[in-house]
Amino acid sequence: MTVHPQTTRESLSKERLRLWLKLLKTSRSIEDEVRRRLRRHHDWTLPRFDVMSALSRAPDGLKMGEISRMLKVSGGNITGIVDKLTEEGLALRVAIPGDRRAQLVRLTDKGQEMFARHSADHEAWIDDILGGLDADDLGGMIARLDRLTETLLAEDKDAD
Repeated sequence: MTVHPQTTRESLSKERLRLWLKLLKTSRSIEDEVRRRLRRHHDWTLPRFDVMSALSRAPDGLKMGEISRMLKVSGGNITGIVDKLTEEGLALRVAIPGDRRAQLVRLTDKGQEMFARHSADHEAWIDDILGGLDADDLGGMIARLDRLTETLLAEDKDAD
């Protein structure tokens, strides 16, 4: 039996689509479970966790636009979360000298302590959710996803 090149390309195309859909489904399933646990254990949302995570990695603070770009969400979404964090004493806004319109947002000591506890829970949840994977599974999946990321970055460069 002869395999035609067109048939192979079509077959690979279908498999790539199948992979994409599986990646989406798996990612959404994990994200949904993390959302449930954040809500149940801390009465937090995932966007709130994500904003605090971004701020925890920038001790000098971030501009609102930087947070939006990092998290790939609109500034309006970030503003509401930062307002609430500020009201609760978990974050503060600091004026930027020489720029009257811009402010840096950073976690307070209370915010850093709270995020440290919540991020430890988050890590434990991810460990639990992915607990069925052994070291070989993890290593293989990480290597393949790294290869996919490299391919996507190379394609982005070619498009520029």
